[in-house]
Amino acid sequence: METTKTQVGVFSKMRTSEVKRFKSWQKRTILVSMIGYALFYFVRKNISIALPFINEDLGISKSDLGLFLTLHGLIYGLSKFINGYLGDRSNARYFMVTGLVLSAIMNLFFGLSSAVFMLGLFWMFNGWFQGMGFPPCARLLTHWVPPKELATKMSVWNTSHSIGAGLVVISCGYIVSLDWGWSGIAAWRWCFFLPSVLALLGALFLWLFLRDTPKSVGLPEMNFGKSDTSQDNKNSKEFRAFVRKQIFKNPAIWVLGIANFFVYTIRYAILDWGPTMLKEHLNMDISHAGWTVAAFELAGISGMLAAGWVTDKVFRGKGARYCVFAMAFTVLALLSLWLLNVDSPMWLAVLILIIAGFFIYGPQALVGISAANMATKDAAATAVGFTGLFGYLSTIVSGWGVGMMVEQLGWESTIGVLIVLAFIGMLVFLMAWRYRADGYENS
Repeated sequence: METTKTQVGVFSKMRTSEVKRFKSWQKRTILVSMIGYALFYFVRKNISIALPFINEDLGISKSDLGLFLTLHGLIYGLSKFINGYLGDRSNARYFMVTGLVLSAIMNLFFGLSSAVFMLGLFWMFNGWFQGMGFPPCARLLTHWVPPKELATKMSVWNTSHSIGAGLVVISCGYIVSLDWGWSGIAAWRWCFFLPSVLALLGALFLWLFLRDTPKSVGLPEMNFGKSDTSQDNKNSKEFRAFVRKQIFKNPAIWVLGIANFFVYTIRYAILDWGPTMLKEHLNMDISHAGWTVAAFELAGISGMLAAGWVTDKVFRGKGARYCVFAMAFTVLALLSLWLLNVDSPMWLAVLILIIAGFFIYGPQALVGISAANMATKDAAATAVGFTGLFGYLSTIVSGWGVGMMVEQLGWESTIGVLIVLAFIGMLVFLMAWRYRADGYENS
């Protein structure tokens, strides 16, 4: 069997039969966790299509709806950070299944509610349980994928974001267009009931087919050399000191976290408010708006794959360098969106959002990949949770902030603000241009 120098070092403790079995489990782990994480989006981004109908049916203002998104995002970010630390020390299979089941239950309760307080409460709880989705995946990937391949393979995995979000906005776009009069239940509520059932079935799928680290299936761990921290020391002072050094005292992680704030502001502003913006600002039919936002997400798939390949092959694992260029093109795409009006051809709006999706999802994927690589596999989930905390602080702007700006200033001014924020994000990534690709030599 042909092996590269990287593979020889990584699999040096394994026999040939074990390497083959490891590769098989690696593919299975990536695929199963992709499906599982995509289903988290079915009980998270379903709200983006429901927002204008909740506004009309229950009379809840855009600023209040934006507050739902902001509180959800802040709690999600905090959960992702705390559960990241816990996720580095927990079985990924149990962790992920529990989060998906509880998120599905919160969606059922949300769909049954009408009071503003209860809607907000259930969506905040959903934010916490959603934070149990990504950390176990970061743990899985950094235990099953060598550092030199992480950008490419994790970019493939990261398409689960766009697959899940794209499919749910398309599905819910049709769900709200159907006649549910026979049920006596408002159409928007089915955007929460049906995805919940699918998520519960998905949790069963994860339980049956997902496993934890190589050790859990009788395989030796990959040999990364200096970075390996004994599993027995996960509760020790040594591990806590390791986390402080690799994450909290690491300037590169802080820069990535701050940059992530701007990436997520743009991404969530389009994903959460995109259907409403297209419906109100450009007079687009809601089902078409769902497809357009799905196109934004699906373009992100190719954007993430391209970002991973270019980072590994051109920038030698230094993801921040790709992000500088990607954010520059995101600025141009948003500027083009700002120039549109109700008389502009709809195909042009679709094309612009496709371009924006392609470029914003590269940085969205690479921040987590770069943070995981810099923190090493022993603290990957904590690092991803930490940078994610910055990302979800952005919902103050992308949720409540956008809702307030649209009510006070209109869509044109709101898009102008997003252009400025994307440009600042590009400058922050530029600060990380010289940082190394990983932290294995320094751990």
